Amino acid sequence: MTSPEDEYVSTAETRMEIDVQPGPYRKGDVVPVALRRTDVPRTRDQILWTLIRNRTNALSFERYARFVDLVICGDDRSRDGHPRKDIASLRQHWADLRPFGADAYGALKATTEYFLMHEVGIVTLRDVDAEEESGRLGRSVTAGQLGRLRNEYYDDLRQNGRRRLPYIDLIIDRLPEIPIKDVGEVSAACYGISPTRLTGPLALELIWSYWHDEGMLSQAFNAVALRFQNIRNERVKPDPLARLEIDPLRPLNNILWGFVQDEWDRLSVVRRAYEYDHEYGLTLIGKAIPKMRTADSRSQFLGAFHNLLYLCSQFYREDDDTTVVADGFPILNALKEVHIILAHGAHNQFGDLPWTARVEMLIQQWLLGRPEMREFLGGRVMVPYKEPWMDRVDAVKSMMGWNDISVTHFHDLAVFGEQILLSIRYASWTEENNAASAGNWARYWRPEIQGYVHGYRAVTGVDLTERSDDTIPALHLRRRHPGLNAGAVDPVATRGRGRRRVPAQPARELEW
Repeated sequence: MTSPEDEYVSTAETRMEIDVQPGPYRKGDVVPVALRRTDVPRTRDQILWTLIRNRTNALSFERYARFVDLVICGDDRSRDGHPRKDIASLRQHWADLRPFGADAYGALKATTEYFLMHEVGIVTLRDVDAEEESGRLGRSVTAGQLGRLRNEYYDDLRQNGRRRLPYIDLIIDRLPEIPIKDVGEVSAACYGISPTRLTGPLALELIWSYWHDEGMLSQAFNAVALRFQNIRNERVKPDPLARLEIDPLRPLNNILWGFVQDEWDRLSVVRRAYEYDHEYGLTLIGKAIPKMRTADSRSQFLGAFHNLLYLCSQFYREDDDTTVVADGFPILNALKEVHIILAHGAHNQFGDLPWTARVEMLIQQWLLGRPEMREFLGGRVMVPYKEPWMDRVDAVKSMMGWNDISVTHFHDLAVFGEQILLSIRYASWTEENNAASAGNWARYWRPEIQGYVHGYRAVTGVDLTERSDDTIPALHLRRRHPGLNAGAVDPVATRGRGRRRVPAQPARELEW
């Protein structure tokens, strides 16, 4: 009698040759069939989109708030690549000025400007998520490979030791009579093109500020600033902020004092509104906005941009169908149109006003996101807001009787709109004739484009996947909320009896 071990060995040692012959399929057999998407050719401008997304994500409120807390609280565990000596200098500046009221706000402003200077240029590729980029690019890449692609992309365009984007390179080639200043020539009196304007252009778009203005970020903060000055809102009775008190024991009090005192040095909503119209043909509507008398308006931008988004939605339907090869030429033509319109608006205050507006709005977000503000204003704790300042803005909007659209949707429009427009502005679309580049662009920015379309529908009620719409968003907002401007505060206040008009107090622009 053999043991189980002997049986196992004898079975394992037995070898059999089996001859398999192909046979016909029988009725009822299941044959698996799969369609594979056609290969997408690579294009050299894909790394530019990675750079833009990397830099715009670096300007997020989360990173900004972490950096400000780093400077104020002295936590060195997450410097996000900022030089230690610069952080030490900012800390000393903050410590020296913090007790002196308005200067504490000046220290916060200097910290914010340093943060932007360190993060904003479209050259640096830092803390990139290679796995996410692999999914967007359609092929596996590492952080090192992305860095080499960036270097190759700029090296191909390097002239006279300077790296330039294709769009910038095209403009400079058409201005051969204008010299390019050396890096050391910082004097404004020196005739020539500043080298800082050529390398690493700013990853800022003013549309970011526009959508936050429509979301009433500045409006909400101005309401708090008015109450801080003990100015009652006579248009809303009883004043919902009348009992708001900000104690002097915490630093927020003297920073707010500095914010109010610095009113003369900040952009007004009217100043921003004129530039919105110049760059995008977008306007704000309300009693704080006088009748606009603009010299140059981009009236064609909104229709061209929304047509691009509509064509992208059609492209995605075709691209998801593996039996169809989606045509990228309609998107390419639409990209060229939007690119040219954006270039027409890149004059006058381009770069300077978006920078100043971003500094001021980041400061407003940080101040509203402070724990003291939740204590003073309250907010809906169970709502999953993306950033801590958002529930404070919605709380003020609710108290003041403004629109009930969550600021989250306006924030999404600001972030996604900025990334989409930067990828159109800084690429040389007018010289591109390859539809594959436009198709790759649409695939790469699909999350942002679809996020923008959804946010626009949530805010205005217009679905850009069904039609292109060229009506300015402010008119849609007024249509959806006809009582929006009831009780608005005019920037020129009327006081006393009669119709004698006196200049407004600081932060008087409450609603449009």
